[in-house]
Amino acid sequence: MAWLNKFGPGLALILVISIISTGLGTFLPLIGGPVFGLLFGILINNTIGKPRRALHGVQFSSKKILQWAIIAVGCGLNLNRVWETGLESLAVLLSSMTAAFIAAFVFGRLLRIPSRLTVLIGAGTGICGGSAIAAVSPIIEAEEADIAYAITTIFLFNIAATLLFPYLGHQLGLTDRGFGLWAGSAINDTSSVVATGYIYSQAAGDYATVVKLVRTTFIIPITLLLSFYVLKKKKREQISITSEAFNPLKLFPWFILWFLCASLLNTLGFFDNTVIAFTGLAAKFMIVMALTGIGLSSDFRTMLKTGFRPILFGLMVWFTVAVISLSVQWLNGQL
Repeated sequence: MAWLNKFGPGLALILVISIISTGLGTFLPLIGGPVFGLLFGILINNTIGKPRRALHGVQFSSKKILQWAIIAVGCGLNLNRVWETGLESLAVLLSSMTAAFIAAFVFGRLLRIPSRLTVLIGAGTGICGGSAIAAVSPIIEAEEADIAYAITTIFLFNIAATLLFPYLGHQLGLTDRGFGLWAGSAINDTSSVVATGYIYSQAAGDYATVVKLVRTTFIIPITLLLSFYVLKKKKREQISITSEAFNPLKLFPWFILWFLCASLLNTLGFFDNTVIAFTGLAAKFMIVMALTGIGLSSDFRTMLKTGFRPILFGLMVWFTVAVISLSVQWLNGQL
């Protein structure tokens, strides 16, 4: 009962918006339910505002329900395909992540962006958006203002990607696999990757989801390397280390393990066509709910307070990653 009182109001609001958005997406498939959910959420939160009691449910939807959606997607995927996708996308992922950090360093210097903010936006753009920012921030001892700047900047380009990438993909004539690889390697947050992929096509959404999950696992080696660098720097500067022991297990996105388990069960033949069809529909609706939650979390007033330079910086890094991703695909003949 306590859980219902805490999360019920927000989930009820999101459920109503998601049902309407899904219906509109059926009539206007070129826009799709996820985009309608995102736009309705943004419109409501930046005009009349969401009820205070809805806050916990909105946060739950944008995080936990998204993870459930990805696990449901796994029920329809063959584990052999997951492995193949990881191998196929590895060159593009490594190139785009490297490009993100190099671009962050170069443009950060040019625009005189503080070093901590540079690392946060670089990690958020290169790896997995808000999750990477949350993982990296305690390691570099980022201030709350830097975290807010980074998350706001990343969020802004998540919205832009969801709205622009499908249009650009069609204009460029990308295949479903080419677009899925582009979305999975060049869009920041998992929610935006999944939504954007399925707006383009079912096949593109499936491929983009797996690519993004492979990309997300890089949060572990990146944070480990960064933590070792920070500790070495502190020792060199003879600063006493008082922070808690670094535990990479706390940073691991465990829903990926459940996604792989669901894929394994499907690979072994535990799911028939009825189960696969049901989980597929459930995944699509939960993605609409997650995007609605993200829209209801957006606050353009906060975005405006971040100023122009960090947003320009984020745009330059994001543009670099998007171009590098397409370029490496073109060179490898994957488009």
